[in-house]
Amino acid sequence: MGTSVRTIRLLRRGIFHLAVTAFALVMLYPMLWMLSSSLKDTTEIFVNSHQLIPSEWSFDNYVTGFKGFAGISFSVFFKNSFIITILSVLGTVISSALVAYGFARIRFKFAPFWFACMMLTMMLPAEVLMIPQYILFHKIGWINTFLPLIVPSFFGGAFFIFLIIQFMRGIPRELDEAAVIDGCGKYRTFAMVILPLLTPPLITTAIFKFYWTWDDFFSPLLYLNSPKLATVSLAIKNFSDPTMKTDWGAMFAMSVLSIIPIVVVFFLFQRYIVDGISTTGLKG
Repeated sequence: MGTSVRTIRLLRRGIFHLAVTAFALVMLYPMLWMLSSSLKDTTEIFVNSHQLIPSEWSFDNYVTGFKGFAGISFSVFFKNSFIITILSVLGTVISSALVAYGFARIRFKFAPFWFACMMLTMMLPAEVLMIPQYILFHKIGWINTFLPLIVPSFFGGAFFIFLIIQFMRGIPRELDEAAVIDGCGKYRTFAMVILPLLTPPLITTAIFKFYWTWDDFFSPLLYLNSPKLATVSLAIKNFSDPTMKTDWGAMFAMSVLSIIPIVVVFFLFQRYIVDGISTTGLKG
């Protein structure tokens, strides 16, 4: 009896792992296809699109793709993306933490009203804000600069503020009171007591903001006109030219390189993503 039960358990476990592996392969297939296409000759990509292993390996696509276009190397586009992404992440983390501290720890007039207004901003579609923001940035001369992509991040994000507030509510207020007794003001209490305890939600905020900013295509398309200011996502799109022959091999090669930072960040900080979301969700 014991042997048969063990066999059934092993069989169920094997079926489960087989199903999960098959599902993972289905999810990874587009990335595998893109990687395979980046190593094929351009004339072979769509002729043998069903074949993942190239008939002839072509690493020249990476060399050609990295040369960029219009005399601009792809390293310039990577530099632009890193500048925008890193500054946006820093701005979002700092500002969201400060605003969350104000809502969670400081009592001020009409706090519930302002909190509700902040939460309502998450329900506004981006299309509603697009035209007013563009007009504003055009009036102050920020078009064709990185400023429209970076400066708004220094005013916090409603989703990240809410995330940090939920975590902060689980931190005992006795710590704040002890800091006040020791002579700390609000800012010093935040910097010396609260901020070191916010590591999980702050890292979660940084990771998600990194993903969303690095992958953003529409905002750079809207505000950046000069090819020298283009981000990676915008530059990859520019490889495809309907009026001329598109170098698909080089485009796929640069697409592969563009996801490397995201993959690296995910594998380095995946534990913090799970910890940040799970611990935040448990706070009442």
